[in-house]
Amino acid sequence: MRLVVQVKLLPTPEQASALEATLHACNQAATYASSVAFAKALKDRNGLQKQVYADLKITFGLSAQPVVRVVKKVVDAYATLKANLQAGNLGPPTSKRHRAAVSSPIAFRPEAAQPFDDRCLSWQYDARTVSIWTVDGRMKGIGFACSSDQLKMLVTYRKGESDVVQRGGKWFLIATCEIPDPEVYEPADFIGVDRGVVNLATTSDGTNYQGHRLGRYRRCQARKRAELQKKNTRSATRRLARRAQKEKRHATQVNHRISKEIVSVAQRTGRGIAVEQLDGIRERVRLRRDQRGTLSSWPFRQLGQHLAYKARKAGVPFLEVDAAYTSQRCPRCGHIERANRSTRDHFRCRRCGLAGPADVVAGVNVRNRARSAWVFVTAPAPTP
Repeated sequence: MRLVVQVKLLPTPEQASALEATLHACNQAATYASSVAFAKALKDRNGLQKQVYADLKITFGLSAQPVVRVVKKVVDAYATLKANLQAGNLGPPTSKRHRAAVSSPIAFRPEAAQPFDDRCLSWQYDARTVSIWTVDGRMKGIGFACSSDQLKMLVTYRKGESDVVQRGGKWFLIATCEIPDPEVYEPADFIGVDRGVVNLATTSDGTNYQGHRLGRYRRCQARKRAELQKKNTRSATRRLARRAQKEKRHATQVNHRISKEIVSVAQRTGRGIAVEQLDGIRERVRLRRDQRGTLSSWPFRQLGQHLAYKARKAGVPFLEVDAAYTSQRCPRCGHIERANRSTRDHFRCRRCGLAGPADVVAGVNVRNRARSAWVFVTAPAPTP
């Protein structure tokens, strides 16, 4: 599996100035190459490189290998745009977002990440330094800080490009690590996980990870965001961008903590993890106007992604099961009725009388479906 390790760079003021000049030059070059690719409909790497290679070296002062990386970044950006258009992520062809995306070339921010391969960037793990090509020459001895676990992963599994990023005046280096997948064990049972808004996650064991604190934090941020939006100044816009990133990091940290604990319990007890398949829920569900913001900021997808990759890393079986009627079905008698869940928090079967917390019942239904699904997943393929 592929994991990303982010380390913090510790450049001197001179080194930071050279890195900033390099990042700006590479992104200016990428914007120019993007305009050429758009004007001449060049989306293949070799064709675009023939057109812009000399210009990028002479006009923007890039060496040969950084030019190759810049061209690849542009080609990858257009490939990503094409995939998003085909998947409908930018709306139908008549939508404003779709038309804006296809009517002009892709532009790159001056601080956008720039990939470097091993010819442009080398790691010195023992000294915890890196050597990076810049427009001012090769910068050696740039220190970086990371945990011991991150360093061990970099030494053992780092592979491919590393991205240099500047965020909030700080410098980071993002490296890709290719980790071999551990063997998935045969689960003794499953832990069903029900994801929600009020309760971020509830397991079939009865463990409840409430979302009250995260919801309160988001409402507080929404009030402050509204105050800044009223000012409509450049300073307010910058503060809005910083607050958005801070809120995103906070929700990510909450999801990391929840998923880590669930995977740890599953690994310790020899069980697998099962979640509801919630793809396309925003298109299926119709909400009132005052509920749309809550659903849009609901981090259920990220929580599922964290559970999936942490389970894969630990060798824990992971399944996504059908989400239909998990909150209305009685796990004892199988009766399905909307009235079984009279309120958001309480479940009571109209046929057999089974009662309990609604989210726990949903988690049990997810677990029961995973038990049945695992039989089909592990069943041998029929012989022709």
